[in-house]
Amino acid sequence: MKAYRARANETGPKAHIVWVTGAALITCVWAGAHAQASSQTAPEQSGAPGAATQLPEVTVSGTREEELLVETPASIGVIRGDVVDEVKPTHPSQIVGQVPGAAVTVTNGEGHTTAIRQPFTTDPVYLFLEDGIPTRSTGFFNHNALYETNLPMAGGIEVTRGPGSVLYGSDAIGGIVNVLTRRPPRGEASELMLSGEGGSHGWWRLLGGGGLGYASGGWRGDFNVTHTDGWRDKTGYNRHGGNLRWDHETASAGSFKTLIGYSKIDQDTGANAPLPRALYKHHPTTNLHSIAFRKVEAFRISTTYEYERGNDLISLIPYFRDNSMDLLASFRLAAPDPTVYTTENQSFGLLAKWRRDFPGKLAARLIAGVDIDYSPGSRDESRIFVNFTGAGASRNFTSYTTGPKLYDYDVSFTGISPYVHGEISPVERLRISGGVRYDRLEYDFDNKLAPGLLEVAGRFYGQPDDDKVRFTRFTPKIGATYEFAPNLHGFVSYNRGFRAPSENQLFRPAGAATPAQAQALLASALDLKPIKAEQYEIGLRGNWNALSYNVALYRLEKDDDILSFTDTATNETQTVNAGRTLHRGIEIGLGLPLLPGLRADVAFSYAKHTYKDWVVATGATPIDFSGNEIESAPRVLANTRLTWAPVEPLQLQLEWVRVGSYYMDAANTAKYSGHNLLNLRARWSVTRDVTLYLNINNLGDKRYADSASISSNTPVFAPGLPRTYYAGVELKW
Repeated sequence: MKAYRARANETGPKAHIVWVTGAALITCVWAGAHAQASSQTAPEQSGAPGAATQLPEVTVSGTREEELLVETPASIGVIRGDVVDEVKPTHPSQIVGQVPGAAVTVTNGEGHTTAIRQPFTTDPVYLFLEDGIPTRSTGFFNHNALYETNLPMAGGIEVTRGPGSVLYGSDAIGGIVNVLTRRPPRGEASELMLSGEGGSHGWWRLLGGGGLGYASGGWRGDFNVTHTDGWRDKTGYNRHGGNLRWDHETASAGSFKTLIGYSKIDQDTGANAPLPRALYKHHPTTNLHSIAFRKVEAFRISTTYEYERGNDLISLIPYFRDNSMDLLASFRLAAPDPTVYTTENQSFGLLAKWRRDFPGKLAARLIAGVDIDYSPGSRDESRIFVNFTGAGASRNFTSYTTGPKLYDYDVSFTGISPYVHGEISPVERLRISGGVRYDRLEYDFDNKLAPGLLEVAGRFYGQPDDDKVRFTRFTPKIGATYEFAPNLHGFVSYNRGFRAPSENQLFRPAGAATPAQAQALLASALDLKPIKAEQYEIGLRGNWNALSYNVALYRLEKDDDILSFTDTATNETQTVNAGRTLHRGIEIGLGLPLLPGLRADVAFSYAKHTYKDWVVATGATPIDFSGNEIESAPRVLANTRLTWAPVEPLQLQLEWVRVGSYYMDAANTAKYSGHNLLNLRARWSVTRDVTLYLNINNLGDKRYADSASISSNTPVFAPGLPRTYYAGVELKW
């Protein structure tokens, strides 16, 4: 009997299962008809060109333990550490897209927006982990959280699409990104590497790492020092960071893993500043928001203790985090009330888990645990008065002065979340898993400003009273995996998820032109409810001769979705629970050796994201967006890689990235046409310990937009990187 370890989900209505099953089987039959030869290749990973690679053995994102990917009732894409090392990404957008249905785009420097079963968004619908531990508290979400990890030195990346398991709770609606650290050497082994590179626009970077093993463990350190002048005016940044990891096993069946992570980023944030069409086309280096900046510091330390005896395992992970950010946001400069602010928060937490296996034909497993998080934080935000030239979307912001405070408060987030997860195999090839989680999340808010209304420069800002706001939620999940054949595995699942509002959504309402509007926005913010999500999913993974494939179909519906409506004429914004959104799609991953030394890999998704029910009560006549497609939501996302190794020391890879067209506003009045990009990577192993590499991004020097939207009733585009070169040398000892 196999030792199954599966994630928890729940079965759904037959109509959804039948529809998804039929479409998945049709897709696999089509894929199989194009197969050539016989091998077992990885359905969610790319391997060496022309060589057969084994099915991915394990993933750790499902149950915080190693489990077979093919026995997990969820869509988890695995990017191996050697693939990360070969790509050497300068930004998460250059690596995450290798997973079907996942994409990242550039905001500023290493900042990013993410699209995993959601539009490209900065909304708090994702969970970012490092070795299974959240990098941030639920209460203090940051959509740029991947820049707080040492991504180019990762030992692997796992991307879970859709709501997370009962082990993760709030945040994981669109998906989970788990960045894995590199394992230390063991025994008497030692290792050391250093990579230096330079490139276009004043880019240089040093990556290094090494470690030493001993009889019962080992340690490893990795660092990242990066600088760029930026390809647009005044868009440079500096980064310093790294990880230190120590693994140790005791003589009494116990083990420790201590992980320390640190990142410091100082960047000018106009790199994603949008431009009207004429400037975007002909003068893309123009930066109209050059006064913007972002300074980030993040520190994390955790120790994982595991004790396994017989059929029982106990896991305890205490952790501490310290995050701070100073920000003058480029996206706020065009608003009626731009601001500069500082946010800080610390976290003291514990992830505790007990697992028991029950030997026998049923191969049952029970996991029970509790997550505890206490995160005190603060916000200090002031109005700024900007000087600019031009008008509308063409305004060039040149300087600013700091005015009165708009928000000044302390807020503590407390989360206590017990859960239980069970697995059973009623027959040899079938594994059923399910579980439930209870989240009790609370904010304790202390306003340092007087409650009521604050007036600054003719604008009004609601100030909440000191208060405690609490959210509670049960989230059940159930799923099943089935082995149809040694090379064909399927799964079905039903997941529920939710997302509590973050501190800035609750206690920082937008400014308004009148006292009545400000009071209404304050009441609306304090009345925000959690987003509730419900997903049905079915998938197949396997091999058909030389072809490896994975197919997943899903239907994800969100109730009480927290949506921000921005008046495209005035740039006024209001945030409300606004009915329902619907997200449906198919995700396909394919891998095929074509010839000796030549391999093709494809990650493709087609999805439709719509406002199922959204009416905005603004002005005399409400605006009904129901039935419209959500803005910044391309239907097609694709990443195709052709990898060729003509001789053993040389490897070339040509990558084609496709982002489909999407609407630029909720009213669906304007559309961005999408884009196609080509990237080229080359590696030459001069000796076993010396490797030269060259990466060329946007090989065709195509003008494209990292994002496109409407501002001041004008289409605006954030120009993406032109043709850019990076070259370096990697040394290993």
